[in-house]
Amino acid sequence: MDGNPMNLINTLWPFVLMGGIFYFMLYRPQKKEQQRRNDMLNSLRVGDKVITIGGVYGRISAISEKKVVLEVAEGVEMTFSRSAVSGLQPAD
Repeated sequence: MDGNPMNLINTLWPFVLMGGIFYFMLYRPQKKEQQRRNDMLNSLRVGDKVITIGGVYGRISAISEKKVVLEVAEGVEMTFSRSAVSGLQPAD
């Protein structure tokens, strides 16, 4: 290179543009989804009806920092990792 600033700008702008595209199309939406999931996991309460990542439907009967106990049928309880909760059940 001959040190011309325009050559440097012309060489770098595609990389800057690609970095911006990756940020707005990949990184930012992923961070938003991760924050939404963390908010959902932190808002879980006893009595909430949830679905696990394995597809098990149940009602939370006990909850701790790392574990969730789900009542999946009358008198049948299963213990899951709190992170195994996929989401809340939609209202029927």
